[in-house]
Amino acid sequence: MNKIFKPLSTIQILGISFIKGKVSDAFLYLKNKGGLMTVPAAPALVTITYDKAYYQSLLKSDLVIPDSGYMILIWNMISSNKLYKISGLEFIDYFVNESKTINQSKLLLVNPSHEDGQINLNYLVSKGFNEETIYNFTAPFYGDNVIDTDLIELCEKIQPKWIMINIGGGTQEKLGLFLKENLSYKPAIMCTGAAISFKTGRQVKMPLWVDRMYLGWLSRCISNPKVFIPRYLKGFKLLKLILLHKSNTIK
Repeated sequence: MNKIFKPLSTIQILGISFIKGKVSDAFLYLKNKGGLMTVPAAPALVTITYDKAYYQSLLKSDLVIPDSGYMILIWNMISSNKLYKISGLEFIDYFVNESKTINQSKLLLVNPSHEDGQINLNYLVSKGFNEETIYNFTAPFYGDNVIDTDLIELCEKIQPKWIMINIGGGTQEKLGLFLKENLSYKPAIMCTGAAISFKTGRQVKMPLWVDRMYLGWLSRCISNPKVFIPRYLKGFKLLKLILLHKSNTIK
């Protein structure tokens, strides 16, 4: 018997509807209804004041996962309507464990390089996915306007049920919205970025317990301080942003 699908409960922060639930709820939503899922981190969230295209991609997402532990801590200090973390890494973990229910559906991986694509493919096959139903697409460098007609043509040709976008935050969400608004059908579009890289070893290995304790940022800063320390320092601006706007959309 199929599990009855229920609409997701959400909490609005900065006008963005973050889901209030479990990782299984997000997975079942995508499996049953398709749509665009985004997973914004704190350093990306602070850009919504000037990167309107990125902000629109979050506002128009079908579900947004509360991945930022920092954002959650701020919100839970000022609101009685508590929010709980669901990370991109946790979602990938759940997605991989559901390989048996996904195997008969086509999966398209959008990767930053051919090498990443092969590594991601090998990892998923090692976890029980069917190699014959997985397709790889190497993303080009996208400028300010994220448009990719080649990707649209490929999606229309192979009709993947699942599209996993593994490129950088701030760009992948715009690409996800472009796909959502231009495809003739409604696949599940997952903007999980580098999450799969934590599993394949392309980024520092991160146990799930580290992520659940809101220490993923620390693990990344230790692994590559020159890149990640400045990035996460920018994320501290999120405190002022949330205190000023709370649930309201930023104009």
